[in-house]
Amino acid sequence: MEKLKIFGEPIIDPNAISQIRRCINGPDDHAALTADAHYGYGHPIGGVVAYASKISLSGVGFDIACGNKACQTNIRAADIDAEKVMDEVFRQIGFGIGRPNPKPVDHPVFDDIARAAFVPQRAMMKLAMDQLGTVGSGNHFVDLFEDEAGWLWIGVHFGSRGLGHKTTMGFIALSKGKKFDEQAPEGGMDAPPILFDASSPLGQDYLAAMRLAGQYAYAGRDVVVGKVLEILGAKPVFEVHNHHNFLWEEEHFGKKLYVVRKGATPAFPGQYGFVGANMGDTSVIIRGIEGEQSREGLYSTVHGAGRVMSRTQAAGKKRWRNGKIEYLSKGLVDWPQWKKILKNKRIALRGGGPDESPECYKKLNAVLEYHEGTIEVTHRLLPIGVAMAAPDMYDPYKD
Repeated sequence: MEKLKIFGEPIIDPNAISQIRRCINGPDDHAALTADAHYGYGHPIGGVVAYASKISLSGVGFDIACGNKACQTNIRAADIDAEKVMDEVFRQIGFGIGRPNPKPVDHPVFDDIARAAFVPQRAMMKLAMDQLGTVGSGNHFVDLFEDEAGWLWIGVHFGSRGLGHKTTMGFIALSKGKKFDEQAPEGGMDAPPILFDASSPLGQDYLAAMRLAGQYAYAGRDVVVGKVLEILGAKPVFEVHNHHNFLWEEEHFGKKLYVVRKGATPAFPGQYGFVGANMGDTSVIIRGIEGEQSREGLYSTVHGAGRVMSRTQAAGKKRWRNGKIEYLSKGLVDWPQWKKILKNKRIALRGGGPDESPECYKKLNAVLEYHEGTIEVTHRLLPIGVAMAAPDMYDPYKD
């Protein structure tokens, strides 16, 4: 019997299904694919693999410990001016690739980086200090929501920034017999997953480095949510916080396994998660439920709605030239029209671009239906404010 559980096979790219099958390494490994899954580098987004004796760099991916945090506040959504709040969010928080924090912060995580078990990470201190509390680009965001009872929520999505990316690139080099700081080819989409023996020094070094990047990502999301609370003058009432690009040591089917989730949210019975939809649709707070499908799915669920259109298809081909963005071809998305639609919905948008428009994603409700019986929705969150990096945000600061 194949030890692979697929949720939502009719709406998943067949390439992602083939890819997750290639990631299974041995007879004692188990795998799952969530309904928002799509093709990735060496390992599909939405792919979960429980390895008996392997540590998967490809399963964690380049953005180590990317994840979501949501916070219910003590403020009613109707009592704020979302436009003014989002102006301050966009002014006080750094968005974009490699951007430093407009106002650097101090945090205990820096002490952990200073004495990192994997010594090369200690040299990343300045990068870590500059970027803690920044959000990055792509699908990373800082949003405001209104729940079904009228309460205001904050939601954020991003990971370990330059520290995580440098860590990943260094271990790719090590996997190819090079030094940590040497350049090495990343490999194509169909390259075999990079796996380390769990008992090897390299595997143990990667675990230590990954976990430190995880601490840094948690710290960054805490800092950003804290900054938005400060802007609002609000207090937290309830918080949900999870990685969805990470590796955990867990027990499944009576065995201790190394479980990697890439674009998949852990959803053990009673465990809460925050799943974002897109900038125009309702997001959710979910809670895991016990059941046979949950066990087969390695207690994992979606991390978002899942892309149906690539960034190049949506926005067109582009390049940076003389500090400005230059479009080489036209994309499929009518971005000015989408901005009008979002404005009519009274969503205060800051940044964003055609490659993050709602039509680039599946409908979250349709995706969640395939996970029925493994999770329950506890809150539905209507977006009222969205902040993301703009496509033309040029920044000379380099990771």
